Amino acid sequence: MAGSFSDYLEDEVLDHVFGGATYTPPATLYAQAYTATPSDSGGGTQITTNGHARVAITNNLTNFPAASGGGKSNGTAITWGAASGGSWGDVAAVGFFDASSGGNLIGWSDVPAAKTIDDGDVLFIPVGALTITLT
Repeated sequence: MAGSFSDYLEDEVLDHVFGGATYTPPATLYAQAYTATPSDSGGGTQITTNGHARVAITNNLTNFPAASGGGKSNGTAITWGAASGGSWGDVAAVGFFDASSGGNLIGWSDVPAAKTIDDGDVLFIPVGALTITLT
């Protein structure tokens, strides 16, 4: 299972650590489901139809416990409302953004196993199922 910081966040962290501008993490992260996995530079295929909306997650140590071994995982389950009016397709990854729409991709992770979300289904990501690494 893969997952990584985005290029945007890598640059922010490097500038923060090596004498550049201070990086302030967002107070809220927004989880976005994908049918095609993004890369560190973005891309992928975000689900934007049939009732999908980003899920707001408070950015704290309860929802994202302390990093270990170069990775950070979700400390609470992440649940989207039911698909409405049609399928979302096969969910392959989740990205975390700093805004409820648009914004900067902060990081992304593959889901443990691709899951088809049909009309009326709910997408549920268990605790610890997503991991973002800094390598």
